[in-house]
Amino acid sequence: MDQYDDDSSYNDSDYEFDIEHTVCDKATVRSFGGIFLPIIYALVLVVGLAGNALVVVVYSSRLRLRTLTDVCILNLAISDLLLLFTLPFWAADAVHGWKLGEAACKLTSFLYSTNFGCGMLLLACISVDRYQAVARNPTGRAGTAQQVKLQWLLICGVLWVLASILGLPELIFSTVKHTHHRTSCIPIYPNWMAQPAKAAFELLEVILRFLLPFLVMVTCYFWVGRALSKATGVRRERKWRALRVLLAVVAVFLLTQLPFNVVKLCRAMDIIYVLVTDCDVSKSLDHALQVTESLALTHACINPILYAFIGSSFRGHVLKAAKHLGQQLGRHSRQVNEEPAVEIALHTPSQNQSQSGSEDQDTSTFTI
Repeated sequence: MDQYDDDSSYNDSDYEFDIEHTVCDKATVRSFGGIFLPIIYALVLVVGLAGNALVVVVYSSRLRLRTLTDVCILNLAISDLLLLFTLPFWAADAVHGWKLGEAACKLTSFLYSTNFGCGMLLLACISVDRYQAVARNPTGRAGTAQQVKLQWLLICGVLWVLASILGLPELIFSTVKHTHHRTSCIPIYPNWMAQPAKAAFELLEVILRFLLPFLVMVTCYFWVGRALSKATGVRRERKWRALRVLLAVVAVFLLTQLPFNVVKLCRAMDIIYVLVTDCDVSKSLDHALQVTESLALTHACINPILYAFIGSSFRGHVLKAAKHLGQQLGRHSRQVNEEPAVEIALHTPSQNQSQSGSEDQDTSTFTI
């Protein structure tokens, strides 16, 4: 979780710092965050939990993982859920300060940072897999099905490890700081490394959590779109529908992540070159970080729509589950009002077999 304050030693100091021997009181930043952040976090939490929990339930119970994209979508939903679970703690911190102790501070900061970064890396992985599946149109798999699944697990494992490494500074340096204003969960760096460490971590996050995934997505989806536009035997309206999906994926990523990373880049430049010397400018930068980081978090709500719900297989399994539930409820109501017929009991096994057989039929998710 990014903090919205800096001081002359490049460690956070509860929204106040010294500019030209005068204290810049950031009470307005605290007040704004105490109202704005809990509202946004609550909305993101409710919407994000519903969408990502549905993705996890469907993929875990009724949908076979047939492609690397399927595996990445499942991992993306898990990552988004872990990220969302930290938001109530940050909402309480924005209102009352941190009350849960140093261990919870470190763990919550680590989970937030790790899963935020893992989500971005998984999006890049999905784009690479779609490029290989559509643009190159491979005719077969390298190795047996078991070997391919192990490769998928290895790829996702590497992404999780890389994201965890990016979150290690939060785990190591986050601590509870007490001031006369409030108690905060913030990263505190040793004085000898405070300036270079903060600047390096800010720049590293911008590169690995935004710039690299964005370049990978744009490159892969450009070639996917080019291959689709030249594909033969596909109706024109289907091509344009697929291209619009690709454009939506890139546009949503850009609109939600670019403002936040621009602000982070400005903070890094300020740490290195001390560009901000006016209190109002500093408070404006803090407000911008609050708003843009909240915007970036909305991607956890949009991910299920972009990467799961647009897949024909996922939609089909959700509809089958809803239909099956409706049938069960209908049968229960009929059994209450009527005597069950013998023919229903005799035909039930064959019906169940046909239903299970239809459920085994599967298509690749994120069909474009």
